[in-house]
Parts: sequence; C-alpha cells; structure tokens
Amino acid sequence: MSIDDVTAVAGEALYLIIKTAAPVLLVSLVVGLIISIFQTVTSIQEQTLTFVPKIICVFMAIIVLGHWMMNGMTEFMIRLWTDFSIYIR
Repeated sequence: MSIDDVTAVAGEALYLIIKTAAPVLLVSLVVGLIISIFQTVTSIQEQTLTFVPKIICVFMAIIVLGHWMMNGMTEFMIRLWTDFSIYIR
C-alpha cells in the first residue's frame, strides 16, 4: 500500500466524518443561537437553559438523518472491504 493510497483513504474518511457530523452540529448551533438570542432579549441569565432544547433537537436530527448517515458510513466500509486486497499489497 503506497502513501498515496493511505492519503486517499484517510481523506475520504475525514470527508465522511465531516459530512456525517455537520448536520447535527449545525442543528445544535442554530438552536443554541436562537436560545441565546431569546435569553438576551428577555434578560434571562440561566446557563443551563440551552441544554435540554439542544439535546432534544440533536436527538431529533439523529433520528431524522440517521438513515442517511448510516448509508454513507456503510458504503464507505463496503468500499474499504471490497478493495482490501489492493491495500494489503
């Protein structure tokens, strides 16, 4: 296995990680910003107020997008195992 093969597989893996994690992180970011704006407008200074809505929205995002996320990871792993004979040379 050459250094180019390792670099290509590592690049694909990192791209898949970012592509898989980005929707959930964006949901958490948007919910956090909305709650922070609400706290600023109403002058509520409770730090734990954002925790429960963020957790609920992240779980909902995982439930809704989980199938898509698993498909991407499964396709990547199938491609890795299919090309395994190429990598061990």
